[in-house]
Amino acid sequence: MNAQPKNFALIGAAGYIAPRHMKAIKETGNKLVVALDPMDSVGIIDSYFPDADFFIEPERLDRHLDKLRRSGHNKVDYVSICSPNFLHDAHIRMALRNDADAICEKPLVLNPWNLDYLTEIERETGKQIFNILQLRHHPAIIKLKEEFGKTSNVIHDIDLTYITSRGKWYYYSWKGNHAKSGGIVTNIGIHFFDMLSWVFGKPVDSRVHLMNDSKASGFLQLKNARVRWYLSIDGNDLPEFVKQRNQSTYRSIAVNGEEIEFSGGFTDLHTQSYSDILHGGGFGLNEARTSIEIVHDIRHKQVENHSDDQHPFVKHSL
Repeated sequence: MNAQPKNFALIGAAGYIAPRHMKAIKETGNKLVVALDPMDSVGIIDSYFPDADFFIEPERLDRHLDKLRRSGHNKVDYVSICSPNFLHDAHIRMALRNDADAICEKPLVLNPWNLDYLTEIERETGKQIFNILQLRHHPAIIKLKEEFGKTSNVIHDIDLTYITSRGKWYYYSWKGNHAKSGGIVTNIGIHFFDMLSWVFGKPVDSRVHLMNDSKASGFLQLKNARVRWYLSIDGNDLPEFVKQRNQSTYRSIAVNGEEIEFSGGFTDLHTQSYSDILHGGGFGLNEARTSIEIVHDIRHKQVENHSDDQHPFVKHSL
């Protein structure tokens, strides 16, 4: 708990991930004073902070933050950003202009060069930008880094498979618009590319073997790992044993043929992320850069249909 509770604003209160941020704000002993979302289906706020002010127009939120800053009453210390990917940059800027630090979901931005401009704004305002990279707090991933992160002269073979079923709504939402979301490589893959590069080092080479609206696959050479990766939102790709259990998500990381168990332990990672930030830690612009560069590079590569380093699931998808 913090000795002096901090005041938070939340942008994107109606989104899927917003309740984890509300929970994290509450569990770290802080207060949500205002929230924003263009949709008004935000009754979840009542479960955490029923007294929070609420706006549906960003201009009114901006004015409200400015009034709180000038009055000194309930001035916002942090703005938590859960808005669509293409709006992160603008909402981060709004936070810093109003003398607040920003805590933003992944991806921090869609294009690597936007990080350079945000670095300038940090320097101008004296405020900080933090990225939620929650897998770095997962016990299994920490153990993985401790075990393999020190073997600088060894190249490991990794298969990453992540399948999470999505319905037809996905393609009609901003997530299905590549210009707004960056596609599934950015939407669902950036978590894992950040984690793998955190453990196994910087990217050396990258190839893409499959890319469409519902799935993508390729090969990523890191300093200490050869990674065959497969990402999908198509429920038909789920292994049969997962379907039989009526489960909609399958995560698998195999290192040198050995499965790394990390199917659980995700529920409290946002609270851990917030606690780390509030105690002087957190992951900033420099930590976010590598994964943003990786997915940006993948999005702009030509697909190579035939390669010896394809993920095993690719042949079933072509």
